Amino acid sequence: MPQGDIFRMSIKYVKGVGEARAKLLTKLGIYTVNDALNFFPRDYQDRSILKKITEIQDGEECSVRASLVSDVTESKPRRNLSIVKALVSDGTAFLSLTWFNQSYIKNNLKNGIEYIFFGKVKRNGMRLEMHNPVIETAEQSGKYTGRILPVYPLTKGLTQTHLRTVIENSLKLAESKFEEILPQDLRERYNLSHIGFSYEEIHFPQSLHHMEQARRRLVFEELLILQLSLLKSKGINKEQKGNRFEPVDVNPLLNKLTFKLTSAQKKVFEEICNDMQSDRKMNRLIQGDVGSGKTIVAVMAIYVAAKNGYQSAFMVPTEILAEQHYRSVRQLFEDLGISVRLLTGSTKKKEKEEIKALAKEGKIDVLIGTHAILEDDTEFYKLGLVITDEQHRFGVRQRAKLSVKGENPDLLVMTATPIPRTLTLTLYGDLDVSIIDELPPDRKPIDTYAVNESYRERIYNFIRKNVAEGRQAYIVCPLVEDSDEIEAESAEGLAERIRDNELKGLRVGLIHGKMKSAEKDKVMRKFVDGQLDVLVSTTVIEVGVNVPNANLMIIENAERFGLSQLHQLRGRVGRGKYKSYCILFNQSKSDVSRQRMEIMTSTNNGFVISEKDLELRGPGDVFGVRQHGLPELKIANLYRDMDILKDVQKAVKHIIESNLLLNEQYMLLNKKLDDIIKEKFKEISLN
Repeated sequence: MPQGDIFRMSIKYVKGVGEARAKLLTKLGIYTVNDALNFFPRDYQDRSILKKITEIQDGEECSVRASLVSDVTESKPRRNLSIVKALVSDGTAFLSLTWFNQSYIKNNLKNGIEYIFFGKVKRNGMRLEMHNPVIETAEQSGKYTGRILPVYPLTKGLTQTHLRTVIENSLKLAESKFEEILPQDLRERYNLSHIGFSYEEIHFPQSLHHMEQARRRLVFEELLILQLSLLKSKGINKEQKGNRFEPVDVNPLLNKLTFKLTSAQKKVFEEICNDMQSDRKMNRLIQGDVGSGKTIVAVMAIYVAAKNGYQSAFMVPTEILAEQHYRSVRQLFEDLGISVRLLTGSTKKKEKEEIKALAKEGKIDVLIGTHAILEDDTEFYKLGLVITDEQHRFGVRQRAKLSVKGENPDLLVMTATPIPRTLTLTLYGDLDVSIIDELPPDRKPIDTYAVNESYRERIYNFIRKNVAEGRQAYIVCPLVEDSDEIEAESAEGLAERIRDNELKGLRVGLIHGKMKSAEKDKVMRKFVDGQLDVLVSTTVIEVGVNVPNANLMIIENAERFGLSQLHQLRGRVGRGKYKSYCILFNQSKSDVSRQRMEIMTSTNNGFVISEKDLELRGPGDVFGVRQHGLPELKIANLYRDMDILKDVQKAVKHIIESNLLLNEQYMLLNKKLDDIIKEKFKEISLN
């Protein structure tokens, strides 16, 4: 990545920017020259290909070289609308050109001059038309036509021309000042272009082949830095001395369970015990599908800590989930001599003060709660174990903030979001990963059906039948409220409609992300306590609460959700002894949507689903890259670039095993990693 002062220069000083445009650029995350250079195109327009008019296909975007064969006319059919028309020919055929609200074009076009016109061609009967084409004289072409141009994400008030100019001028400033941090032997082994060439060609490529070469280099570097940063962080973690716990007989706890542990749970607990009994600090992620029994493994770790005289903090994302964990954990520890307390935002002031005083004096063994545990005045006497549930909801900073409340306590993070195995190292290279990959034998598979609108009445009758039998149902919508732009069911609109019509007489509740926490918790509690028959919701219920009595999950506009998200939502049911169902209303007829629905109806395995999700959609930030406190991915796409990722993994293995980061040629790369880690830990300490 580029270094040096020119790269840190404010974007407002770049030629053609100034104060007003700089303000607009900040909306795109562009504050400096470096930000502009790393603002990569989302696509390209190949304006270098010239076609004869007779060769053009309907709907094609291309350039033609042609001259006027008619007068240029302008009409104004109504106020605020002017239409300029012209007919051109290249000797092979005619092409009609139309510009809307661009009156100046009329004065720019002259007879006897050859022009290059670029745009999308449409066939209208026998006639070929081009609307709002870009225009340049053939003699001066090369700025707007005759080349490959980048297409950038935009914000209101900025055009492609503005952004291209800003980035072109930034490149001129940076020319020959790029610092090559990848050593030559690495570049030769993996066929990687030079850094300067890569930045030039990713933005303004001479050819699409050059663009691919540039992209490969930049993606490789980005993924290499991500993986090496994580491994280096892990190295720092491994050097951290932790608390050494003595082995503990967990049978008194296991004897209270109404079920037997699966072999996967036993294996993961063994890995945790090995960490806890070592001198180093545990940094472990437990990955397990919805309902695989991660919590009991965490409770066993808490038991070990308590019997060694250490306190544990267990942090979860929502109050209702904290309450649920509190009830079940307290019940298990009731007569085992381990005290458990709950601390959330709703805890009354007096009780809060009492809990904090007891935690500080060491009279509480386990504190379960939400972000309230992070408050500065929550102190512990001897904190030895920190557990966070739903890892992607808590960033590296919150985990660090909890950790400093003890003497390097062991850290256990849990997630029910299965990560494709191919990505585990890339995303969790700083943690040791344990996977619970089998479900308890009594966990029933959820029957899943994808249906269209014609099934709606049958589904509502099915809800009524289940409610009459004493069960409850969730209905999840993609939107909170009705939208003019998006055709999709909204939670507010649907709740109102079914209360008055299809499910009249049933007790229907509504919950969504725009509600205040206290309001959400109130509705959720009513559902948990069986005071509501149907809960209409957005994805706020994706994580957490256990309602064994709910056996129906209806998802509206299922095509608008990622597969992993659909799987998480489906996991809200099937938690009790009743047969459970998930109904996906699919409003899309596209092939991808059909494939996705087939995957959901054919498997309940979250790991299979996450691999397919990656394949069909790419990961976006669904896997929480940002949570690491490391630079987010600017150019790499973890699915599209799987081949490059495999090369990066080979390179990382070779660099680590051969200890190359200590070699002189790797000095700049090593310095870059140190800067990133320093920045990461600085941010953590500031928070």
